[in-house]
Amino acid sequence: MALSLPPCPASLKTIQHFLKLATEHDTRDPVISYWSRLTALQTGLTLDKSSNEALAVLLPLMDWLEKEKIDKQVNEAITHEVVASAHVENYAMKLFLVADKQDRAANFDKNVVKCFYSAGILFDVMQTFGPLTPEVAHYRKYAKMKAAYIHNCLKNGETPIAGPLAEDDDNEDGEEPPEKHQEEIPSVPYQPYNPPSAPIQTPATDMASMAITDPSSNNTVGLPYDKIARAQKLCKYAISALDYQDTNTAVENLTKALHLVKTGQELE
Repeated sequence: MALSLPPCPASLKTIQHFLKLATEHDTRDPVISYWSRLTALQTGLTLDKSSNEALAVLLPLMDWLEKEKIDKQVNEAITHEVVASAHVENYAMKLFLVADKQDRAANFDKNVVKCFYSAGILFDVMQTFGPLTPEVAHYRKYAKMKAAYIHNCLKNGETPIAGPLAEDDDNEDGEEPPEKHQEEIPSVPYQPYNPPSAPIQTPATDMASMAITDPSSNNTVGLPYDKIARAQKLCKYAISALDYQDTNTAVENLTKALHLVKTGQELE
């Protein structure tokens, strides 16, 4: 369901990019739209919840979120934060990889800036679910750096350098790309995140004591379900890193996953 809001006052300027991203996804991906607006509301309430101008934005936004949650209560990516976090992260990584592939091929157009920038915003949205993991924080920083760098190069008539930036180019908080670089996001089809179903007639207590066998021995390491999910996520980060040829990050995450599966403990 689309939402029409008055212009944000100066006190709420920093939530505008969340609202813009939400509007772009009202029909494309309602999950992204919902969580972007929720992030805008939560951020806005910390900035200004007393002025009439701010309330004219925040109160309709609050009403929309309440109604949307009721209307889409069967969508677990709306009602359950664990599912929602996976959905938002997956979408953000798709945008990131689209942009990174074009960047490494030296195809510097407005969509590269837009995809990097939108991915960075979505990684901000993920902070709604809790602190970012080091891996997600890395992608967030890189996406924002790249968006600002390529935007500034295009604005100044310079040719950007393809691929990873040097540390000296760190500009995570660069200016927001202007409208002319925000026209299109490559279509990422809406695919509701469906978590794997638990085996039929398997009690929850059994899930907590699931065991993984170390192939090098006959011993088993009993892992709680949350640590199994963490190991799976580390493997996913490794695959994503390989997609843009970051072998160091891939090796680091695979090492962490293997250590976790073998010992039940995370590497620091």
